[in-house]
Amino acid sequence: MTRRVAFLFPGQGSQAVGMGADIYAASAAARRIFATADDALGFSLSDLCFSGPEETLRETINAQPAIVTVSLAFLAAFQEALSADSSSLSSPLAPAYVAGHSVGEWTALTVAGVLDVPQTIRAVRERGRLMDHEGTVCPGGMAAIIGMDAESLQAVCQEASRQASEGAERTHPGMGQVVIANYNAPGQIVISGEKRALALASELARTRGAKRVIPLAVSGAFHSPVMQPAAEHLAQVLADLPLHDALIPLISNISAAPLATADVLRDELAQQVAASVQWTRTIEYLASEGVTTFIEIGPGQALTGMIKRIVKGVTTANIGNVADIAKVVALVREISALS
Repeated sequence: MTRRVAFLFPGQGSQAVGMGADIYAASAAARRIFATADDALGFSLSDLCFSGPEETLRETINAQPAIVTVSLAFLAAFQEALSADSSSLSSPLAPAYVAGHSVGEWTALTVAGVLDVPQTIRAVRERGRLMDHEGTVCPGGMAAIIGMDAESLQAVCQEASRQASEGAERTHPGMGQVVIANYNAPGQIVISGEKRALALASELARTRGAKRVIPLAVSGAFHSPVMQPAAEHLAQVLADLPLHDALIPLISNISAAPLATADVLRDELAQQVAASVQWTRTIEYLASEGVTTFIEIGPGQALTGMIKRIVKGVTTANIGNVADIAKVVALVREISALS
């Protein structure tokens, strides 16, 4: 049965004040995750998740470890619901694959045994700090482009980058650059780049047939050349972390292929902040490998919606509150009975 199951974890933007409060109250396993995160950071991340304020939770340095912590707490509670004796993130239900969208990839690697929870939470907070810093050095942003194909949007980004770079002094790797950041689903693509280049690309997309251009509430141009200095600094952080080989194959955001060895994962995690997230290809790969049940674990339901647009005839479920856990436990037991 586990050959057909993948665990998926959401990224930044899924955070909301109050997330995780219900599972904290209901599950001892979830409380242990929150306590571990609080101890690792030296302040109450739990209180920030449960009570805000929203503007503080939304800050990249806080949002990223908060999302990872809440996702891990829901997974721990889910495994506990499957077996009261479980204190593991990967049993009794061990998925065939794990994957995460952007910072969700760090949640996935923790489940795969690459890092322990305190190491992950501290590293993710530093990741958020580095990314936020580049957003101040080279201001930029991101925008979701709805109803435009990838090839046309790629041409838009190239033209906007050319226009934005003309006569501009290249004082930063991201200056005058805009690229496709997230291939989320067919017709749902995110672009990212330096402020002027992003504005030019957004306007070009509108004139060339995009149904909607939606600016995203983020603090920088994530998954673009603007983040290249952050990638280089993050590589130094990762060099000092004792990564282990993955016990469960993790699907790369960059290549949409399975990764397992510590050295390859170390490079992936560094470069990922400046590279495009290949989410459509990730889901297509998992489906091609026989995955029929996709379980999104963490705040929000964004990934579940994307999956439904990418592949047909698969089962999707999400765990983002206490009630969801009972539903997904019932689903897993039904699948087990049928297999």
